[in-house]
Amino acid sequence: MYGKELKAIRELYGYSLLDVEKQTGISHQNLSRWENDKISPNIDFCVRLADFYNVTLDQLIGREKID
Repeated sequence: MYGKELKAIRELYGYSLLDVEKQTGISHQNLSRWENDKISPNIDFCVRLADFYNVTLDQLIGREKID
């Protein structure tokens, strides 16, 4: 699962769950479930988050370091 990586990147950029919800339209409840590895986001949501953070999908899920 990728919850730890999703949370780490959100915190790296200084966003709260509500901040991300306001900017992306993804509910903070879903974001929290993903970060706690309760469920996995589908690829569409991953693309939306990667675009929001301006990172690649590999960076989003921790396969590649963020510069």
